[in-house]
Amino acid sequence: VQLQASGGGLVQAGDSLRLSCAASGRTINGYALGWFRQAPGKEREFVAAMARSGGATYYTDSVKGRFTISRDNGKRTVYLQMNRLEPEDTAVYYCAAGARIITSSLRVPTSYDYWGQGTLVTVSS
Repeated sequence: VQLQASGGGLVQAGDSLRLSCAASGRTINGYALGWFRQAPGKEREFVAAMARSGGATYYTDSVKGRFTISRDNGKRTVYLQMNRLEPEDTAVYYCAAGARIITSSLRVPTSYDYWGQGTLVTVSS
């Protein structure tokens, strides 16, 4: 599976962005999907994930109520809708897919098999 992330940009605090991650080479139906981010000088951190089966979603506490992960299996695309953006959300955002990830491991980057190249989100105050 090849993943291509897009949709990043420069916005002001309070604005919204929608990131997209398009998959090619294989359907994403059987994969758990995740979004991670990495700010300058920091480690990559979990943002949101959607389980393979049932579509249950999970979020890091700092984005709950502001971000929404969704998927369109027909379009082979996973989205991250980001509302009420804050300067602390500034980072490179990565999408990821994994074939066999148990719920307790969805927040762990090494659980994922495939990664997109990242898209930069900059939020100015």
